[in-house]
Amino acid sequence: MTDTKKRIIESAIKIFNEDLSAPLQKVADNAAVTRRTLHRYFKDRNDLVAVCKQAIESSCKKAMIAAIQSSDDALIQLERMLYAGIDCGAKYSVFYKLHQSKDHQHTHQNKNCADYDYIYSQFQHIIIKLQREGKVNPAMSPEWIQVLHSGIIESTVNASETTTKSFEEIKELSWTSYSKAIAP
Repeated sequence: MTDTKKRIIESAIKIFNEDLSAPLQKVADNAAVTRRTLHRYFKDRNDLVAVCKQAIESSCKKAMIAAIQSSDDALIQLERMLYAGIDCGAKYSVFYKLHQSKDHQHTHQNKNCADYDYIYSQFQHIIIKLQREGKVNPAMSPEWIQVLHSGIIESTVNASETTTKSFEEIKELSWTSYSKAIAP
């Protein structure tokens, strides 16, 4: 894959994170290429979105599954899942939005959907386990905590562009905020 194509894909992910219906010209501008150059690599919007989805699915799924499998301690798994989402950056936000979108045709036969379901079911299992251990507020549903999780990741990714703190400091602040928000 050429550097230009990678730059277009990364730009598209960033722009689509802000607005899934953003015009291709905005993607081209962000990638510092002409619209014509963009179309040399992608025949249309659907083609670009499909390639972005593949890049997002691949990197986010790997990161989340690695975080889940990194420990038997549910609290460590949850913290690492948060960090994995932050490390994925805008990709995680788009990954989450794509699977929550009204237009998304979720089917268990689709490998990407099945992997998303696996990650989400593992997340729910971790939350329920932590609630039983008294480490997470039992009044909060796993669905609510998932929405909060996604919001903390998105806020952290956005904050990294506007603060003087290091990326590691921002990640630690996100965990502190998140863990206190869900504490009993």
